[in-house]
Amino acid sequence: MSEPPSGEVPAGAIAPLGLTPAPTGQTAVDSLMVRLSDADDLPTADHLEVYEDVHRGLRDALTALDDNRS
Repeated sequence: MSEPPSGEVPAGAIAPLGLTPAPTGQTAVDSLMVRLSDADDLPTADHLEVYEDVHRGLRDALTALDDNRS
């Protein structure tokens, strides 16, 4: 079996999205967006852990905003 040309993904393979998140200016949120991109390098079965980690962090960041307004 021959290798696909460089940059092509073999049929049936899942290619990483390779997205680069735009900076938000919020350090905590920016680091969570970088963490989200970690899913590109993991098998699908391990994505849930990353998604839950990012969701928890974003929820905490929003809660902190609410706490600062009180």
